Amino acid sequence: MSDILQITIILIASLIATICSKRLKIPAVVGQMLVGIILSPSVLNWIHGGQTIEVLSEIGVILLMFLAGIESDLSLLKKNFKFSMLVAIAGVIGPLIVFWLVAQILNYTLTTSFFYGIVFAATSVSITVEVLQEYGKLSTKAGSIILGAAVVDDILAIFLLSIFSSTQEGNANLIVKFGLEILFFLFLFLFHRILPRLWKFVEMIPVYAKHTTVALILCLSLSLLATAVGMSAVIGAFFVGLAVSQTELSHKIEEYTSVIGYVVFIPVFFVSIATSVRLDSVLKNPMIILLFVILGVLTKFLPVYLTSRALKLNHQDSLLIGTGMISRGEMALIVAQIGLAASIISHDLYSELVIVIILVTLLAPFFMKLAIKSKAKDRH
Repeated sequence: MSDILQITIILIASLIATICSKRLKIPAVVGQMLVGIILSPSVLNWIHGGQTIEVLSEIGVILLMFLAGIESDLSLLKKNFKFSMLVAIAGVIGPLIVFWLVAQILNYTLTTSFFYGIVFAATSVSITVEVLQEYGKLSTKAGSIILGAAVVDDILAIFLLSIFSSTQEGNANLIVKFGLEILFFLFLFLFHRILPRLWKFVEMIPVYAKHTTVALILCLSLSLLATAVGMSAVIGAFFVGLAVSQTELSHKIEEYTSVIGYVVFIPVFFVSIATSVRLDSVLKNPMIILLFVILGVLTKFLPVYLTSRALKLNHQDSLLIGTGMISRGEMALIVAQIGLAASIISHDLYSELVIVIILVTLLAPFFMKLAIKSKAKDRH
């Protein structure tokens, strides 16, 4: 099947899924991922992926996080940084300990057990952002804490993965990785200071939508740089968006980028993320998968909810933050793929992990919607 035909099918299916989701009053991202499962090789066998789909999907998640950065309130993120950091730490420690213990009980090797913990430590910030945007909660206090915590979660998961990988490769490699990651964050700090000056030069460029063009070039460039130093591309994209949000033309850049992203790239990402599900793996070990799905939900929700309450946040905000941190997705899938490539896990275990990640990701928006509804009811 040609890539153009696959893209056409994805866009048509995504459009139908979005319309149906609005009618059924469920988050649009859930409908798009369900469509991905239906189109996957396990069901209709209409979408097989391929390099073109992977590239479009990767650009989709980068643009989504870039938009999340633009829409974020920097002052609110700074104000809630302490909350975000503590919530993120709780959200990493919970899965790390529980999945390690459960995997040990199930007689997995020590290496595999620890790897499972790392996989489920990361939060899928892109899925969470999409739901928060859809319900207008991204710029609230709870939304800022979730966004900050999810980004910190990804950074912590990457550091853990760096340590884990380097134990196999030697301490020197670990020092190099940490050094590069620290330099990357120093560069982000400098970039935030330099951007306003750069904008003066952009004003002189005689090109249509010049600010959006330059902003996207910077977004993709820092995403590539983040990947080069072992970080997630979404971290680079988010911080560029955050820097752009401080400029006068951020609303115009957001408008143009939203059109570019939501017409093609972002729908391809949400549909394709679910196409890797292999339903035959569910039939092999259904109880193990069910157990891991339950743990995937509880090991994020409970530590994050309890930490939020301990920080004196109200019940409704704590519920939203707890449910907002449940989702796994691209980061967990990337970690799982690294484990497969490094022969830390087998193909069967990889399939189980992918199914659990997708199922937890599908459930998360429903829990978030319930938390948002609960908050709305309390106001009335």
